[in-house]
Amino acid sequence: MTTPKSDFPTHPTPRTWLITAATSPLGLSVARAALTHGDSIIAGVKPADIDTESERGEDFRKFYVGECVEEGWRERIRRVRLDGRNMGQCQAAVAEAVEAFGGLDILLCCSSEALVGTVEELAASPRTQSLVREQFETNFFGPVNTIKAAIPAMRRQGTGHIMILTGITGHLGTPGLGMHCASWWALEGFCDSLAYEIAPFNIKITILQPTIEIGILTNKIVSAPLLPQYAPENNPAPLFRNIIVGLLDQIQNTQSNGNHEGSTLAPNEISTLYPNLPEDMKTVLLAETIHAITAIGGHENPPARHIVGHEGVASVKEKLKTVSEELEDFVEVSCAVDIGEADGTEDSNAGADGVTSS
Repeated sequence: MTTPKSDFPTHPTPRTWLITAATSPLGLSVARAALTHGDSIIAGVKPADIDTESERGEDFRKFYVGECVEEGWRERIRRVRLDGRNMGQCQAAVAEAVEAFGGLDILLCCSSEALVGTVEELAASPRTQSLVREQFETNFFGPVNTIKAAIPAMRRQGTGHIMILTGITGHLGTPGLGMHCASWWALEGFCDSLAYEIAPFNIKITILQPTIEIGILTNKIVSAPLLPQYAPENNPAPLFRNIIVGLLDQIQNTQSNGNHEGSTLAPNEISTLYPNLPEDMKTVLLAETIHAITAIGGHENPPARHIVGHEGVASVKEKLKTVSEELEDFVEVSCAVDIGEADGTEDSNAGADGVTSS
């Protein structure tokens, strides 16, 4: 596969981006592409990624103190502590963009976590129920807080572009990934409504839906304990846990070091991991999404929703086809009624409440 070349839309001046998850593989790639193009970056860094000296934090440090210096980018990038669940940090990140670069042109919300488990498994204990709340705090309330912090600055400057990275799971339900899907559906409904409210201020919103692998394989995965009723031998449904475990095993088998410790999801306990993808695999996996973000970000007339990749488009088309067929099959059970008097004369078939069947 050939990696698409970043194709930024023409713009008279460099733009300023706020990337909410700059330590993620996708966030780092977008930051690198934007800096190469001449834009400025506010790099949102989750405190846990830096404070715990995680692999993600180390990758970002190498980029920030190494690559940015070597390429002469340090004057156009600022690092800020940003956990979307903290409204104060969201407001501080936007203020840094205004202070350092004069404004905020593009907000890229790309923070994500995936909670794996059936609805019943996630309701099995207070701890698993808290995982559901944490899923919504990260995937829904985090972007909402950042958007709310950015709108006043964009409104004052009379322009802005908010880009929300969700996934095809924001359009299609996936068994065993219900709460993850629900968090994206909630965020997309929020953004669809918000788009009308801020359009008069020349602020645009674009929802980007890459394939399921983008959000899952490049971010944290949390898995609830397996209930026996949902084990593969007892439940034939294509549950996501079985799919992701098989995929992780396949990825690990391509590694030459043979170290599989912590590389899969434990079935009998709450387990957490960041998939360990080879660099060349990450590059290929993210190529289409990076190309879409850079081609759409800051566009004068961006799409309200963009599905990345032919596979995702085909899946959504198939879903819409199914819905259309079901509407036709059951159209006869839809009843229309006329409320009140249509032409000023009371219909003789109307009941005492004025409702007339059509």
